[in-house]
Amino acid sequence: MLLCVAVAIVRMKDLLAVVMLLGVYGLLSASFFVTMDAVDVAFTEASVGAGISTVLMLTTIAMTGRNESAPPYKHLLALVLVVMTGALLVYGTMDMPYFGFAEAPANLHVAPRYIQDSMAEVGVPNLVTAVLASYRGFDTFGEVMVIFTAGLGVLALLGLAKPPKDGDAEIDLLHDKLHEQHLVLRVVCKMLIPFILLFALYVQFHGDFGPGGGFQAGVIFAAAIILYGMLFGLSTARRVINQPLVLLLSGIGAMLYGMVGVVSMLKGGDFLDYSVLLSDPIAGQHLGILLIELGVGITVASVMVIIFFNFAGRIEYLQRKRSRDKQG
Repeated sequence: MLLCVAVAIVRMKDLLAVVMLLGVYGLLSASFFVTMDAVDVAFTEASVGAGISTVLMLTTIAMTGRNESAPPYKHLLALVLVVMTGALLVYGTMDMPYFGFAEAPANLHVAPRYIQDSMAEVGVPNLVTAVLASYRGFDTFGEVMVIFTAGLGVLALLGLAKPPKDGDAEIDLLHDKLHEQHLVLRVVCKMLIPFILLFALYVQFHGDFGPGGGFQAGVIFAAAIILYGMLFGLSTARRVINQPLVLLLSGIGAMLYGMVGVVSMLKGGDFLDYSVLLSDPIAGQHLGILLIELGVGITVASVMVIIFFNFAGRIEYLQRKRSRDKQG
């Protein structure tokens, strides 16, 4: 099914259908990860690949157009390059051990080390959280900085979306009236949004014991805010969501993660060595993981909201510009 969806995505020219198929691809991938017992990865793929990415792609299509234009050149050279790269990647896997091979280095050294010693060293029941937040905390910090940099990149390209001026109030009011036609959808989603936010908090603070964590919680939290903005209009969303505050929070989350590492060094440990944060090393691990996961959730949610507001604000700006051109 993944292969069929991938082929359909490549062959289609209707970008709206392509985006919806990408969401289907994300759900199929999440189902595949569940069958492989990688529930945390499935959780991330479902929320990011099938959820927030689909919304942002749809917002982009609203700016660029639904149909793909015919390319001015042939794709033969690109096809040859892709085939050669794919062949090299397949050739590179020939020396890798077979999947599930008991004598593979990962199954002999890495996996037993985490499984046997993580509870004694970290004390977190969820082994994935222990690996990502503690053993590989520096790598996860890099991932957070990549997300934060992506938000800065969107701001550099589009600028912080600003509310319309007084002369553009009619255009903004018309934009909001379009949302009022979907009364049933608005009422149902207004009832669901508090539960979505509550679930995001559950995922945030229950990641030590079950699937979840800062990445998934941040995306779910942002999805609730984006859903509110899509159904109730940008002007209403701007009155509820303070955009400069969201921009500030994106930096605070990343700084919170880094400061945990700095405090660890000041207390005589290594960078992101949470054991030295408290007198009890296990309690210190719990505190450090709680703080850095909170920083991840804040940064991810803030950056996703920033990207949506800037994309949607760009659409609003283009609508006002066309209106001025017609009036002029």
